[in-house]
Amino acid sequence: MPSASSTLLVQVRHALVQAGFHLLQDDAEDCRPGLAVTEAPTGVLVKWTASDGFTSLTRDQPGASGDSMQAIVHAAVSGLLIHLGHSVTEPPSGGDLLVLADQ
Repeated sequence: MPSASSTLLVQVRHALVQAGFHLLQDDAEDCRPGLAVTEAPTGVLVKWTASDGFTSLTRDQPGASGDSMQAIVHAAVSGLLIHLGHSVTEPPSGGDLLVLADQ
């Protein structure tokens, strides 16, 4: 029987793929572009890494930054997952999104 966190992982990955997000392979721990979705002790961790090409584009645009683009991606991902009934927060380490497992 799958654990609650592995069931949540499957649900989150499915929702993000259906919404059109590019997900990295389960074992991807490097800095390849896309969304990495992995199990965490309290749920599922979602981390976004921009491609080098995308990062270059934001450098060339006035007022655009990697931080503002990360905020936009986080807003889209968390909005989708909250709409689907999940609880989403930022972990204490910051920079990522944490989808909380039901207690």
